[in-house]
Amino acid sequence: MTEITENEDAHEFRSEAVSLWRITFAPLIWAVHFAACYGATALVCAKDGAVDGLRLGIGIGTGVALVAIVWLGWQAWQQWDLVRDRDWENDQGTGEDRHQFLGHAAFLLAVISFIGVSYVALPALLIGTCR
Repeated sequence: MTEITENEDAHEFRSEAVSLWRITFAPLIWAVHFAACYGATALVCAKDGAVDGLRLGIGIGTGVALVAIVWLGWQAWQQWDLVRDRDWENDQGTGEDRHQFLGHAAFLLAVISFIGVSYVALPALLIGTCR
């Protein structure tokens, strides 16, 4: 009987470890996108100032970042499992409540990261020249 409990505990620990990592991925994508966009803009403007290739690069990078964040948000939404049980509160302190809370937090961070990536990409649409 204790072997089953230890296996269940190990499985729950692995599941929650993945949940904790999932919380960090969307803001990490946002941060990397931010640094790449502004770093590339600084390099291009310091060298030759041709912004057409820069716009394309930022557009592709933004598309990849947004797709990754949407995928992470979908995974978090499924973990939150709001549609199945319609339980908005996770105040019992059970393993399932913690699991759903981590999904909720990861989903909200994905939404914020999506908005952040979108705003970081706006200057690429509006930039005319580097001067």
